[in-house]
Amino acid sequence: MAIIKEFSALRFTNKAGDIGALCCPPYDIISEAEKQALLKKNEYNLIKLELPEQTDAGYKGAGDTFKAWQQNGILATDDVPSLYIYEEKFSVKGVDYAFKGFVCYVKLAEFSEGIVLPHEETLSKAKTDRFNLINATGCSFSQIYSLYSDKNGDTARILGELSSGAPDQTFTDDAGVTHSLWIVPKCDKTAEICRQFENRKLYIADGHHRYETALNHRRYMHENGIKNENSEYVMMFLVDMENDGLVVFPTHRIVKGIDAFSGADLIKKAEKYFDITDLSTEKIESFLDAEYKNGKKAYVYYDGEKCCGLTLRDITVMDKLIAEKSEALRRLDVTVLHSLVLEETLGIDKENMANQKNLTYTRSLAEAMDSAKGTADCCFILNPTRIEEIAAVAAAGEKMPQKSTYFYPKLTTGMVMNKIKEIK
Repeated sequence: MAIIKEFSALRFTNKAGDIGALCCPPYDIISEAEKQALLKKNEYNLIKLELPEQTDAGYKGAGDTFKAWQQNGILATDDVPSLYIYEEKFSVKGVDYAFKGFVCYVKLAEFSEGIVLPHEETLSKAKTDRFNLINATGCSFSQIYSLYSDKNGDTARILGELSSGAPDQTFTDDAGVTHSLWIVPKCDKTAEICRQFENRKLYIADGHHRYETALNHRRYMHENGIKNENSEYVMMFLVDMENDGLVVFPTHRIVKGIDAFSGADLIKKAEKYFDITDLSTEKIESFLDAEYKNGKKAYVYYDGEKCCGLTLRDITVMDKLIAEKSEALRRLDVTVLHSLVLEETLGIDKENMANQKNLTYTRSLAEAMDSAKGTADCCFILNPTRIEEIAAVAAAGEKMPQKSTYFYPKLTTGMVMNKIKEIK
């Protein structure tokens, strides 16, 4: 199914400075203030290339800077095609986690081929931005994050052998996440890993916009008669979905601007489907944790004063409401909340959600609650989507509502880059 191979990554040289001051978080979660703070650490921080102003001049400036950094020996391409084993170690609520995968080339495949599978909807503005950046620089600076199934641990065992020694690069970022990289030149063991993917599918965890941009760029190259082998592939980080170190955070919903909003009316209507449990705000997380462990579809409603838990009584109501959708999609927590509460009770339709007219999103429980105390009407606190649910929805050929998953921590940007083509 999936075709993967070693590749020669573009990487920072020692001349650029310490790798920890050169890498940055993904472009789509960085504010302008954070960007400037990163550049104060090191003028060569990759954010300078990864997040230019979204103007012709901004993209051209990124392209010119990229060429200058190569000419000045700040960036250089590895001589030997390699697999790049990458590990993140981190803590969540006092518990230590770690996961290890690898960065490689993956041959591009349309979603309709059923080889690389998405699970979330995308926005055209983000894809236009990434396309313009690739055209201006000829490079993709960040890898797509994808999952695969390795129930027997075949790939994990080889990765463990290949990364048993000290990493080639390692640093701990400001969030306390330790990033380590092992560079493994093409050999029999890397070839064996590549062969193991011949019967595997890949499930995009993070980077849907970048994958669709890679497809669009390949199409652009074909349409313009430009032959380039690199544009047939995309740089991707692959990790097995059975890995115990994978952590998914929930994304909470903030409701605002509903005409004549009444929390009391909302709760009364919700009683049609949900058991209601009065809560103190201190009990929010323990309530959700308990319901999650019991396999229940549960949420916490908060409007700055009223706080209560909503537990779905009968999941089969979803089978009647959206019978045309797959069982995997019908049983998602976010689908239940969107269908039974946001759409049916509050009248927030899918277009409204996509445009974030009456609905915004946050990963922060504190931000959601502060918004409900302030200008928002209310918020809904959710449990995280399970890894197996993500794979099931993707395998069914469907996509989750936007902001359904947040894999934590994000992959760092800057340890490996994919130079696709030369720009004159």
